[in-house]
Amino acid sequence: MAEKVVIALGGNAILQPKQEATYENQLDNVRKSSEIIARIVKNGYQVIVTHGNGPQVGNILRQNEEAKDVVPPFPLDVCSAESQGFIGYMMDQTLKNELQKLGLKNAVVSMLTQTEVDKNDPAFQDPSKPIGVFYSEAEAKKLAKEKNWVVKEDAGRGWRRVVASPLPKSILGSDIIKQLTDTNAIVIAAGGGGIPVVKNNDGTCKGIEAVIDKDRSGLKLAEEVKADVFMILTDVQNVYINYGKPDQKSLTHVSLEEAKQYVKEGQFSAGSMGPKMEAAINFAEQGGKAIICSLDQADLAMEGKAGTHITK
Repeated sequence: MAEKVVIALGGNAILQPKQEATYENQLDNVRKSSEIIARIVKNGYQVIVTHGNGPQVGNILRQNEEAKDVVPPFPLDVCSAESQGFIGYMMDQTLKNELQKLGLKNAVVSMLTQTEVDKNDPAFQDPSKPIGVFYSEAEAKKLAKEKNWVVKEDAGRGWRRVVASPLPKSILGSDIIKQLTDTNAIVIAAGGGGIPVVKNNDGTCKGIEAVIDKDRSGLKLAEEVKADVFMILTDVQNVYINYGKPDQKSLTHVSLEEAKQYVKEGQFSAGSMGPKMEAAINFAEQGGKAIICSLDQADLAMEGKAGTHITK
C-alpha cells in the first residue's frame, strides 16, 4: 500500500514576499510547486495538497474595501471561498499539466472545503492571524483607525491586519477525500485552512468570519484521512534553533522529546514557525512522520535527504 502524504504549501509557494500579486506571477509560482508535487507522485506516494491563502484573501478583502461604494462587500468566509476557488483552479490545472509531462494519468480533484470551528473559541476575542500585505507601523495604525481593523507586528517582517484564527474541529468531506486518494487521485483540499463554518443546534452549518491556520487544518486533515506523512513546506530548508544568533543551528532528524523541549524554551515564533512545529509535533505524537522543509527540496525530504524530520 502506497504511503499517504498531506502536503501543506506555505503562502510563498503562491506569492513571494514583495512580489506583485498579479495572476501571472501567482500562476508561475503554483506551476513550480506543481512540478515538485508531481515528482513526489511519480515516486509512488498518494498525495493530498493543502495551501495557505493569507496574501490572496487579504487582497480580496482590500478589493472589497476599495469597491464598497460600487459593489456590496462580502464577509470574510466568502472571501476565503473565493481565494480557495482561484488557487484551487491554478493548482488543478498546473498539476494536471506537470503529471502529463511525466506520463502520469492520476486524476486531480480540487475540493471546495469547509472546516468546522467552535463559535465559542477564545480566538474570536483575540484576533491573531495575519492576512494580506505588509505595512509600515504608521500605515498599519492609520488603517486600523480608519477601517476598525486589528493590526499587529508580524515576526519582524512588518505590520499586518490580523483576524480571528479558531482551532479546526473537523474537515467537512474528509471521508470523501480519503476515498479519492485511495484510488490514487490527487486532492487539493482545505485551502487557506478551509472555509470556516459553525454548526447550529439542528446540525446545519453557517459561515463565520475567521481565517483558520492552514498548518493546523493540514494536521486535522492528515489525521482524518489517516496519512502516513504530514509535510509542511515553507521558505527555509530546515527548522532552526537560536534563529538569527551566532549559535544558530539547523535541525535535521529530531525526536519528539527534543522538539517539545525546544518549544518549551520558546525557540519558535508564534507568527511563523511556532504553529508549524506545534502541528508537526502533534502529528508525530500520533505515530506519523512530520517533515518541515523548503518547497524546492520537498522530493528530497520525502527520501530523508533534506528538511527537518520529527518522529516519535
